[in-house]
Amino acid sequence: MTSPLFPGPISSRRTLFSSAGKAAAVLAAAAMTLSACATGPASSTTGGSAAGSSSAQFPVTIGHVFGETTLEKQPTRVATVSWVNDDVAIALGVVPVGVPKNEWGGNDKGSTPWKDAALEKLGAGFGSAKAPVQYSEADGINFTEIAKLSPDVILAAYSGLTEEDYRKLSEIAPVVAHPEVAYGTSWQDSTTIIGKALGKEAEAAKLVSDTEATIKDKVGKFPQIEGKSFIYGNLEPAKGDGVNVYTANDNRPRFLSEIGMTLAPVVADNSKGSKEFYIPWSAEKANELQSDIFVTWVPDASTTDAIKADPLLGQIPAIKNGALVADSDNTLTLSISASSPLSLPWSLDTFLPQLASAADAVQ
Repeated sequence: MTSPLFPGPISSRRTLFSSAGKAAAVLAAAAMTLSACATGPASSTTGGSAAGSSSAQFPVTIGHVFGETTLEKQPTRVATVSWVNDDVAIALGVVPVGVPKNEWGGNDKGSTPWKDAALEKLGAGFGSAKAPVQYSEADGINFTEIAKLSPDVILAAYSGLTEEDYRKLSEIAPVVAHPEVAYGTSWQDSTTIIGKALGKEAEAAKLVSDTEATIKDKVGKFPQIEGKSFIYGNLEPAKGDGVNVYTANDNRPRFLSEIGMTLAPVVADNSKGSKEFYIPWSAEKANELQSDIFVTWVPDASTTDAIKADPLLGQIPAIKNGALVADSDNTLTLSISASSPLSLPWSLDTFLPQLASAADAVQ
């Protein structure tokens, strides 16, 4: 399995985070303030129950990369894996019985600001009696802890489940897996799929619409972003192994495209037909990565300086032109990387001005 934040195989997520200069191991994900975004229907439910305002008739069958999953009745005990899935359930007013900890990019609760705000609104903040149980995914899917919770559905609409993962989870409860590409499910599709699984299709449609309206309103304040070409990649000058460039399958480039920017032709052409969320790119050819803006994340400000000074990476046209967006806020990186209806609105007030500043540097 690969991590959508750190490209390459994951034999140990700790190894990956160590290589990125991090002490903890896991995860990755996009977003502004909760008050500006709908977080679910008024008749939302808590305590792990999805019963309440049901907008779908059961049984329902949901197709995915491993076949089909049929839910005979509306779930009442929901568990999630990976990222995004818990955000969506909570945004729909459903408090899962169990969720993964946000061990990278999270806070001291193993959570995120947007998730905390939504759970508090539902009376289920971490530390309260109604809060979800949290389990670590530092070493992969936590089958043991999930099984202890006796869920009646496991949400993995956004995930990188292997067929073996899916089989083992299915021995615990019905699994709603990703539809096609690992870590390639858009936040809109994740919301729609999970809404169907929880019997909240109408609420999910409204959540998507409301979130898109919030994004459009915020983006409209930065017209200089419109039409700018971009590359979103991973730059690690200390490792000297080049660049990893995210493809249109990944939610980071997808989000930038949705707000009116254009994926650079060099990326689109070289990843055509690929089902991967990134492609490796040799540092020796860094000067060929032509775009108006280059977006990345960095562990600290000194890494940004090292990228600019690097004899190869510094030749990336957007970096030479002063149009590099390199954020060192791990929570912000998480919010964009694993975008959800909760995380995206949270991120906009910080992320959009960074993009706009880079766009202003474009001649």
